[in-house]
Amino acid sequence: MKIGFIGLGAMGRAMATNLINADFDVTVWNRSTDKCQPLVEAGATQADSPADCATADVLITMLADDAALAAVVEEHGLIEAMGENTVHVNMATVSVATGRDMAARHQSAGRAYVAAPVLGRPDMAKAAKLQILAAGPDAAIETARPALETMGAKVWPAGDEPYRANVMKLATNYMLMSAVETMGEAAALTAKYGIEPGDFLEIVTSSVFAAPAYQAYAPAMSKREYDNPEGFKLALGAKDVDLALAAAHAEQVPMPMGATARERLAEAMAAGDGDKDLSALAEVSRRGAHLDD
Repeated sequence: MKIGFIGLGAMGRAMATNLINADFDVTVWNRSTDKCQPLVEAGATQADSPADCATADVLITMLADDAALAAVVEEHGLIEAMGENTVHVNMATVSVATGRDMAARHQSAGRAYVAAPVLGRPDMAKAAKLQILAAGPDAAIETARPALETMGAKVWPAGDEPYRANVMKLATNYMLMSAVETMGEAAALTAKYGIEPGDFLEIVTSSVFAAPAYQAYAPAMSKREYDNPEGFKLALGAKDVDLALAAAHAEQVPMPMGATARERLAEAMAAGDGDKDLSALAEVSRRGAHLDD
């Protein structure tokens, strides 16, 4: 099977590498061309433009945000360049509005489109343990399934309308932001009373909150070590909360905790923590509690 892969950030690079290692015929493109070289050395072909990836059996896009996806689609004529039987699988986290727009554009052009955002960080992408939310026409998903199953631990059906997978991803990340924020607040409370954050967090993440959303971020909070290239950047978390709130506003769904989460994420970014791991959100609570004064 021929795969075109566009977007080689931390997630995309790991996902494309797994496809190469599984002997798929992979052609890659990235705006910063130097990121293609390690994959070429692993066996991929480097495309001169995104359109060169579009004639594959499955075209995968894993770009940073709505704007990056729009730039590739519009500036490079990606949909127009797609083969008649090519399935475009967009695995990036994008807004519901963009998800709907992409589906409509592909339908107008008579091309297949699947939204398949992922749950998991770069370390999980490397280990091919991503949870993949796939929504779109059944036949298109089945065409892409061998590639999806190579990159993830499970492919979850999310409906026949692609935007539904986008909604599910945003709702999940909204819950994640809330979990990390409340964990940071609770750790600050216990620290104020002389309890080591690591001791408290080990207890709760081994018992009542023994779940990946907590266990993945507690160690960094305990050590206050937030420079993690394999982690989920705080700024991306803020972007996802914005997208979730926009989706909620569009359908008049109250999400009051979202405003608090967004405010706290903004405080963290103002403090220079945007490129750090999401667990750095705990520092906002520490500063508010004057723990380091």
